[in-house]
Amino acid sequence: QVQLVESGGGLVQAGGSLRLSCVVSGGTLSNYAMGWFRQSPGKEREFVAANSRNGANTRYGDSVKGRFTISRDNAKNAVYLQMNSLKSEDTAVYYCAAVRGGALLAATTAGPYDYWGQGTQVTVSS
Repeated sequence: QVQLVESGGGLVQAGGSLRLSCVVSGGTLSNYAMGWFRQSPGKEREFVAANSRNGANTRYGDSVKGRFTISRDNAKNAVYLQMNSLKSEDTAVYYCAAVRGGALLAATTAGPYDYWGQGTQVTVSS
């Protein structure tokens, strides 16, 4: 059974940076496209970033383009989300997700993803 565990969340001031990690167990990361989503109270889950299993296709949500970077280390079975220039509106629980798919799949909606982590809280103070 594939399991995803996020870490790296916390409290940061506006303008600061955080790096989230998502470690995959029970499966080989190179078989999975990975995504990051976030959700804040009263709002729907929002797409943040996605990365195809071969790393060639990367997609970002409009609100994070130019500030966030998704990357992966298949040798460590880990995916990362580097978040720079954080804003108060980035405050949310961040989830990583995985789906088996074609080499260039980088799904930008939650539906295709089969596996989800438990989430990590990111709070940006203004």
